[in-house]
Amino acid sequence: MIGYGLFALNNPTLRDLNSTTKAELREDHPQFRTHIDNYLQYAPVAAVYILNAAGIHGKHNLRDRTIILGISAILTAGTVEGVKRWTHEERPNGQDFLSFPSGHTATAFAAAEFMRQEYKDVSPWYGVAGYLAATTTGALRMYNNKHWLSDVVAGAGVGILSTKAAYWMYPWIQRKLFKDNATHASKVIMPYYNPQFHSAGLSFIFFPR
Repeated sequence: MIGYGLFALNNPTLRDLNSTTKAELREDHPQFRTHIDNYLQYAPVAAVYILNAAGIHGKHNLRDRTIILGISAILTAGTVEGVKRWTHEERPNGQDFLSFPSGHTATAFAAAEFMRQEYKDVSPWYGVAGYLAATTTGALRMYNNKHWLSDVVAGAGVGILSTKAAYWMYPWIQRKLFKDNATHASKVIMPYYNPQFHSAGLSFIFFPR
């Protein structure tokens, strides 16, 4: 998916596909505008915490899944922002040159993969629901004329890969952070990055014993 998006940056055939997809969407829904995608991208993450609060437990406890989510968010945001600056792709609406890849879509698919990983042993339908929300987010980014098709495809790939990488990395991080007894740890300092406001820093997370 990432490779497709990168290839589409300079491939005439795929760039034409971007243009024709945009033209068809605008022809069918010329006045379409919505802000739902700004919130829907976080729906799978919210669902994980709501389900756990309701007693439907996923793979990890509160501390572990929060750290994994933080790692995924850092990887997703860092990759998206870096590639946006490097590719300098103009948005379909001409708003700016930060089109590739779609950050909303990357966040949504990172969240969907997070939900799938946490609940795949409970039921595959939780993952299906998360990916449905993510796919809808990507589609709405195109309907809102904010992104090209290739932006959305690549953003989905970045999000999925970032969450998979977070799950791959966490066992090593867990051993380093909680050498003695992971259940005794009550405080964690995590870096964060907010692409919306271009701000970064450290967050202090407290977990009751």
